[in-house]
Amino acid sequence: MNFLKNHHSRLIHSFLLISLNTVLWSCTSQKEPETIEKINRFAVVSRHNVHLDQSDTLGSLSVGNGNFAYTVDITGMQTFPIEYENGIPLGTMSNWGWHTIPSDSNYTREDVGEYFETCKEEPVPYMTQHRGGRAGRATQWLRANPHRLHLGIVGLVLLDSTGNEIALEEIQNPNQTLDLWKGVIESTFNIEGIPVTVKTVGHQNEDQVSFQIESPLLKEDRLKIKFRFPYGMECHTCPGYDWGRPEAHTSQLTHSENNSAEIQRNVDATQYTVSVNWNNSGKLSPVGDHHFELATTDDSETLQCNVLFSHPDKNASVADFETTLGTSEQEWSRFWSSGGAIDMTGSTDPRANELERRIILSQYLTKIQCSGNLPPAETGLTFNSWYGKFHMEMHWWHAVHFALWGRPELLENTMAWYFDHQDYARETAEWQGYEGVRWQKMTGPDGKSSPSSVGEFLVWQQPHFIYLSELLYRNDPSDETLDKYKDLVFETAKFMASFAKKKDDGYYHLCPPLIPAQEHFRATETSDPAFELAYWHWGLQIAQKWRERLGMETDENWQQVIDNLAPIPEAKEYYLPTAEATDAFTNFEKRRDHPIVIGAYGMLPNTRIDTSKMAATYENVMGEWNWETTWGWDYPMLAMTATRLNKPEQAINSLFTDAQKNTYLVNGHNYQDGRLRLYLPGNGGLLTAVAMMAAGYGGSEVENPGFPKNGEWTVKWEGLEPIF
Repeated sequence: MNFLKNHHSRLIHSFLLISLNTVLWSCTSQKEPETIEKINRFAVVSRHNVHLDQSDTLGSLSVGNGNFAYTVDITGMQTFPIEYENGIPLGTMSNWGWHTIPSDSNYTREDVGEYFETCKEEPVPYMTQHRGGRAGRATQWLRANPHRLHLGIVGLVLLDSTGNEIALEEIQNPNQTLDLWKGVIESTFNIEGIPVTVKTVGHQNEDQVSFQIESPLLKEDRLKIKFRFPYGMECHTCPGYDWGRPEAHTSQLTHSENNSAEIQRNVDATQYTVSVNWNNSGKLSPVGDHHFELATTDDSETLQCNVLFSHPDKNASVADFETTLGTSEQEWSRFWSSGGAIDMTGSTDPRANELERRIILSQYLTKIQCSGNLPPAETGLTFNSWYGKFHMEMHWWHAVHFALWGRPELLENTMAWYFDHQDYARETAEWQGYEGVRWQKMTGPDGKSSPSSVGEFLVWQQPHFIYLSELLYRNDPSDETLDKYKDLVFETAKFMASFAKKKDDGYYHLCPPLIPAQEHFRATETSDPAFELAYWHWGLQIAQKWRERLGMETDENWQQVIDNLAPIPEAKEYYLPTAEATDAFTNFEKRRDHPIVIGAYGMLPNTRIDTSKMAATYENVMGEWNWETTWGWDYPMLAMTATRLNKPEQAINSLFTDAQKNTYLVNGHNYQDGRLRLYLPGNGGLLTAVAMMAAGYGGSEVENPGFPKNGEWTVKWEGLEPIF
């Protein structure tokens, strides 16, 4: 834990760096913008530029555009990838760059199907995990393929005066800054006293990274650029590269001139081109298997190099450094100047500056990692977790905040996936005997589900499409929005209504096999989870509202479920996580993982919640929960519930819960553990919670309802939207 102690010391230090500006302001409305002093957004953003003055393997910085990201070490490039593997790895990843290990076995869902009794008349099949035999092999292959591919290392070759490569610990006087307003990383350091400066910038419209390198080492032939290309790695959590199979792929230099070169990559069925150009005389040459180096051949001390990774379906040309820099400066200035903003200048609570830092860096990270044309993986475009696949139940945490922060177009970018893969979701529902579409849980760009003995039994991702579509409609309440999303809103509701089954007690129940968002409950022994019941009720009501907006009649089947859905389980003064968990508040073993019972009145507006009962449940959870088993989005969720319960002090305290998985590193990443060194649902959750704490929620009338009224918090905001 020594590496975390260093980060905690940085955080404590940052708590004390509260701005001396004494402008006091608190607002919850932009109804009269002419009377509101605008936030100095440049000042707010720039005071949280990231600075590093030593190598920090958990402090890696990234540039990107939502569909492509490139992550660097202290040199501003990927010079030391092995040294950073157990920190924040040095990824080069895109939303099109996926790889599949070839197989002649033609594995399908039937190979891993297992039937379970439910309250339906017939047993229902699920894709579960198996060991041994064809089912075991199918399990591994279907889970691991496709996996996101590391597109290639682009780093520096740094030589000492004897011609040996410099080690990480030999980098002298490093100083690195991420300029958030421009999206530029500037890195300076010395090699044997000789200075090196590297500027790193990502193109905002293409999958390209550009560098400007200045150093006398260039003309001494002691500084070169290296390109190394790996095979795909079907590992659960790793950087996404395999250096041990050079014979399994090809890297062919198909073009090489004085100022440009092209490398054709073939990794089984995955093909792409790496196009490189530079601004002075030089040559790109092979130096080993899948290993190339660019060396300059003139006396210049400056080198501009541009690297474009392009899918064969896309025809793009390499932009020069100045053009790439221009796209970055323009896009990031536009991003920060539009949408929502929060300024905590004048606050005296020592946590205010740190909260503002987390807000700014979370906006940067989610923009470059989570705003592309696919729902993001939990570790985004930095390294692979769950093989680089994305978890659709996490899409809520990845995407809701974009709409609340006045950037609904970034949410809309990720919605295309649902349309592209609705057929598979419909086939799943039919396979199990339900109507409509049953949305996938762990999936990839092909839209196929991954077998799991936990994930396949989750259902809380199902209403997400309705929730996200409703956010987009609120932003643009037009016929065009209704027409675009109505079919999948209705297909989603069809499944929800058919999944709930009426029993002899007259209620519609959510029946086993089922695992709630609090995942440690057994599928065959779980029914009527509290959060899912609340979400079912709200989601079906919204689907009916869409029918009303379109001039359609109420769907009677849906209404029967809405009117007769099983009550949210409770015992005495508390709500229970599930109907069977009657000992949930006395058995510590059940007080672990996500305390999602609280989310029924945090993430969701009140449908059938007794607020006094929820307040008692909240206090019980806060007092006696196994925090080591929680995850990064749990703390924002708790803050959201506290805000609705008019507990602003607890809302702030929730965001600053002293737990390892609530750690925010120097680069803004939400650290979880040695396996998940970053966790983007935590960043998205933080932004969602803070928007709610400032702008409020449906029906709220209190100014900044999630911030204490003790005189220590001065919160000025603009451009935010309340949550439902």
